[in-house]
Amino acid sequence: MSPFGLISKAILVVLLGIASTGTGAQAQERSSESLRRLNDSVGALIRKVSPSVVQIMVTGFGVMDEEDGDADVPAGRRRAIGSGFVVDAEGYIITNAHVVKDAQRVQILVPRPKDYTVESSLSSRNRLIPARIVGVSDSLDLALLKVETAKLPALKLGAYRRLRQGEMVFAFGSPEGLRNSVTMGIVSNVARQTDPDSSMVYVQTDAAINPGNSGGPLVNVDGEVVGVNTFIMTESGGNEGLGFAIPSILVDVFHRQVKKTGHLRQPEIGLNLQTIHPVMAEGLRLAQDFGVIVSDVVPDGAAAQAGIHIGDILVAIDGKAVESLPFVTFALIARETSEVVKLAILREGKKLIFKVPVSELPDPAEKYGAIADPEKNAVAALGVLGIEIDSRNAATNPDLRFRYGIVVAARAPASMADVPLQVGDVIYAVNGEKVATLEQLKGTLKAVPKGGAVVLQIQREQKITFLSFTLEQNE
Repeated sequence: MSPFGLISKAILVVLLGIASTGTGAQAQERSSESLRRLNDSVGALIRKVSPSVVQIMVTGFGVMDEEDGDADVPAGRRRAIGSGFVVDAEGYIITNAHVVKDAQRVQILVPRPKDYTVESSLSSRNRLIPARIVGVSDSLDLALLKVETAKLPALKLGAYRRLRQGEMVFAFGSPEGLRNSVTMGIVSNVARQTDPDSSMVYVQTDAAINPGNSGGPLVNVDGEVVGVNTFIMTESGGNEGLGFAIPSILVDVFHRQVKKTGHLRQPEIGLNLQTIHPVMAEGLRLAQDFGVIVSDVVPDGAAAQAGIHIGDILVAIDGKAVESLPFVTFALIARETSEVVKLAILREGKKLIFKVPVSELPDPAEKYGAIADPEKNAVAALGVLGIEIDSRNAATNPDLRFRYGIVVAARAPASMADVPLQVGDVIYAVNGEKVATLEQLKGTLKAVPKGGAVVLQIQREQKITFLSFTLEQNE
């Protein structure tokens, strides 16, 4: 057994020692020895994990306080500090999407050898290295970063299905910017659904988590990552013992897919599902007051073509009972396109079986990237390839607010520009001036001096927003 796996055993020994009815110096020595074993085991765990945990420094532009006003209004430079960990030895780092939101520059504070000692902890020498954002998933609140100049040890992702309530866990990160901090607690709940109509579940823990811990690892006694620390429930703004981490199974799927393709696949079967609650069951006169109900069927989608209706109750996927939305997510997230799932449906008291092929929501990178020319479509100042909106591609984008603008088709190869644009964004204006062609976009940007302020009016998904940054380079 590894020294890290001895932690649980050491705790048992301590408890047995404390409960001992023996008296005198011999019993006290046995108790002290048990405590030393526990202490040594925890210390060994920290020395194993700490070299893989990094502090993330983010600069960009955004609203100063999104809760106080319109999120579309630019307010100035934004600085943020978060946490992350090395997920594989090639320099890939996991953190939260909200940590790198609106990032213009991302830097990683690399841990030093023996960062856990008094001398090293008091040292003022820090090593900052640049990182680039490989991909982001807002739905999972995960981001994958890449560093090129540092060789850091990676942490192993633990098996989520083996996680149990009551297990000891340790939260690593930089709470309130306090680099290389660690707290200890237990798993309060292995699958906490904070919103009944959300497909996300979290590992709940009482290990102290505070602002700045976001993106850091929650590890078990073997030093394996069981979750990514993400948010807390609090009335005071500080830790109240209600911390939540994204399960390792979702982190694993995200890392593998984004590393390979730059984006997270979104398997779908053409259904929208909601959690059934007693009031809904009574009002709709459903056969059961738990589980999930089909609230929408995409017209001409796979589920519609198979014969599934609004109001059907989904009771099983491939023979496994479905009682919650998260189960559907876990059942589909790793599925390959064209795989077929068998859905058991309850309709008017009858159980029906449907076979539905899995499809994938279209990715903007694949939609536009294939038609973008690296030379003709390059916008060097923004570090992207842009495509003009015309009557042809406007017809395939029903969510566009305007029938003009520049679609971000891809990141420009070898570009040093670090502008927080995402593939699929549509640029409508620069510093208040409408842009309908690439020449207009380039000309407007060329008039901005290096270091000058740029505000892009963009559409991201279905929302219009302002994106603000300083121009680091020009045409």
